[in-house]
Amino acid sequence: MSTITMKDAGDSKHHCCAACGDSDSDDGGGSLKACTACNLVKYCNRTCQVAHRTAHKKACKKRVAELFDEKLFKQPPPNEDCPICSLRLPIDEVQNMYLSCCGKMLCGGCVYANTVAAADTEKHKCVFCRTEGSSLDEVQIERIEKRVEANDAQAMFNLGGFYQFGITGLRQDHAKALELYHKSAKLGNHHAHFSLSACYQNGDTVERDTRKATYHAQLAAMAGDVKARYNLGCSEGIAGNMDRAYKHYMISANDGYNLSMKSVQEGYKRGFVTKDDHAKTTRAYGNSIEEMKSDDRDRFAAFRASCAKHGNTQLMK
Repeated sequence: MSTITMKDAGDSKHHCCAACGDSDSDDGGGSLKACTACNLVKYCNRTCQVAHRTAHKKACKKRVAELFDEKLFKQPPPNEDCPICSLRLPIDEVQNMYLSCCGKMLCGGCVYANTVAAADTEKHKCVFCRTEGSSLDEVQIERIEKRVEANDAQAMFNLGGFYQFGITGLRQDHAKALELYHKSAKLGNHHAHFSLSACYQNGDTVERDTRKATYHAQLAAMAGDVKARYNLGCSEGIAGNMDRAYKHYMISANDGYNLSMKSVQEGYKRGFVTKDDHAKTTRAYGNSIEEMKSDDRDRFAAFRASCAKHGNTQLMK
């Protein structure tokens, strides 16, 4: 006498229409179509799916939320490496430099080292493609617009920033800024998602929309933006969702974000973070800091601090 196990029963249910109970084709042809949102159940056709919608809605919504959280709380890949020194690019964007001549993102340490060491005739050339540098706004805009035409997401983000704040010789244009941010975000640029989140949260560039602000912050965080991740942690903490808050803090601390590491340390003292999680996060944080560290980058940071102290805003142009 055969026995049907729970697994067999579950498999059998998964291969039947959730509405009418008809089985999937015996030849494995796959006539039943899964719910595209949750993939928990299958249906013969659209009619069966509509008929079962009310009964399935709650379970479907719950599973969709679970699937989204799996993506949201997954550790994103680290920043790419600087193409010159082959060290991981710093997470602080002011420590990196985008080159509009060739579209490369370099660490400030490599750019600074070249400027200091190169001959006078070479020090203002791009360290990567050797194009002559220029401090003229019109040249900068012409180059970055060519990169935008080449579908360069970072160039779109940078140009959007110029329009948002009315800098680099451009007149302030919020509509154009948002258009460029959205184009850049669609190509996966986490800086663009973060800026869109800030725009929708603050309501100064576009009508305030907290739902869209959270949406873009989540996409930015999943793409590796540590500031967006930290902000999500703060929002969850304010809402009383401490488990979710510290998950965000630990993920961004793993990537070397100082504010998140401080939050994790505070959470450990208050009992929100376990001893094991605190130890793992501390090790990961330290490893990330080491991966992004170099003497040239320290010199560049000191140079920037000196320029800021003396009011020099024309850094490394």
